Amino acid sequence: MPDLLHSLTARIGWPWRVSLTTRILAVNVIAFALLAGSLFYIDSYRRELFAERFRLARAEAEMTAAALTYLDPTEQKRLLAKIGTTQQLRLRLYDGKGDLVADSFALASPSYAFVDPQHEPLLDKAARFIDRAMDFVLGTQPIPGYQDPQQPGASNWPEIAAALGTGNTVTRRRSAPDRTPVITAATPVGDKGGALLSTRNARDITQYVREARQTLAIIVGGALGISILLSLFLARTIVDPLRKLVRAAVRVRLGRDRKVIVPRLPERGDEIGLLARAISDMTAALRERIDAVGSFAADVAHELKNPLASLRNALENLERVSDAQLRSQLLAIASDDVRRIDFLITEIADVSRIDAELSRTTFEPVDMLRLVLALVAERDTRGANDTCRVVVSRVGDSNMVVPGDAARLERVLHNLLDNAVSFSEAGGAIEIELSQSNDRILVAVSDHGPGIPEEARTKVFERFHSLRPSGEAFKRHSGLGLAIARTVVEAHFGRLAATGRIDSRPGARIELVLPMWRDPS
Repeated sequence: MPDLLHSLTARIGWPWRVSLTTRILAVNVIAFALLAGSLFYIDSYRRELFAERFRLARAEAEMTAAALTYLDPTEQKRLLAKIGTTQQLRLRLYDGKGDLVADSFALASPSYAFVDPQHEPLLDKAARFIDRAMDFVLGTQPIPGYQDPQQPGASNWPEIAAALGTGNTVTRRRSAPDRTPVITAATPVGDKGGALLSTRNARDITQYVREARQTLAIIVGGALGISILLSLFLARTIVDPLRKLVRAAVRVRLGRDRKVIVPRLPERGDEIGLLARAISDMTAALRERIDAVGSFAADVAHELKNPLASLRNALENLERVSDAQLRSQLLAIASDDVRRIDFLITEIADVSRIDAELSRTTFEPVDMLRLVLALVAERDTRGANDTCRVVVSRVGDSNMVVPGDAARLERVLHNLLDNAVSFSEAGGAIEIELSQSNDRILVAVSDHGPGIPEEARTKVFERFHSLRPSGEAFKRHSGLGLAIARTVVEAHFGRLAATGRIDSRPGARIELVLPMWRDPS
């Protein structure tokens, strides 16, 4: 169902410049506009009233005609007067020639009188105007007006001719001057061609319809007013914080004030609050990333400046030195500096693109035990471990499968082993232990070197931080290996930490922790 609604709203769309407040109002007002459309269904209520009144008029006419059949003229007139007065009808009796025999309005005081619309109150005129408007909207067929004929004969009433022709009661509807309905019913009387015509001004039908329409209009109007107020309140609770977030985001984008505070809206536990806190955290992370980029650029410049200065000094002195041995030493220094610059540039380029590449990588299941064994065998083959022995052990028999990029995880293990080898003595042992705890896979690389001071166990993962052994060749490492490893591991939702050996012997232990692979099926 949500997908269907999303599809419909996407297909219908909104005008580009329509504000959120207007949309909220429109949605609620449209709903009540549809409810207001129920005003038109009052027309069916009115038709039912007329149908019932036609049945009543037909029954009254037939019962009166049946009673008149067995009465003498005097009793007929008395009955017509009585029924006309009590039932608020006008009864006309015609003989077989179509001449008027008796009229209840002439036999007794008229039981009703048509209202002159010119003398109606203003509210009644307004109601009549609404009646006409509703009839126009609904396409109601025009109703002929009622008018008493100047000649009293039966020929003025088509319903009498129809009733006499069919032998059945015929009803008609006309409209009084004030647009109230006038219902007539004509029925045969006796077997001599006489006819009875009853006329009623059914003002109550108009009153019932108007009252129903007025009641529904009041309900819809009140509900609409409440809906508009609630919509404005809802829009305010949504739009105001969004506008605050927009202003803060614009100031952050302009970058003119680094102290811009993105409101976190801690008092809100809804989606707006979640959005505010997400934007605030995103802004903080963006600032940290910008600061890191700036710091990284400064570190790069500093790291490149040293070999460049050494290279320039060697080349400048090379022109002034004539001693062959000294010139050979200067050329060796220059060559080392060139290799150092090339190595740094390669490492820096790798650091620069690693985040982007990992963001586009699709993780697949990687068997860490198989990866470690293959890596150790490959390093032994090409002598990357020098004289060190790498011992791989596994705790437990659970699967060591993690989600990730096998090539990048292999790069991490290479960096960890390179680090362990550089701190190990000749012939020393390096242990790699794999274990599983809860839903995590642990790969620990331990060596028997001098270890990492406790105060430096966090800094060793920073870029260009290098804590190298005293006997190592000058500037053999870039200081980026562990930093690259940490970036890769964090992109795999894991962590990398440096500790001491768990057996309390001298040496360092670097722990790689990754989540276990969960089969999506």
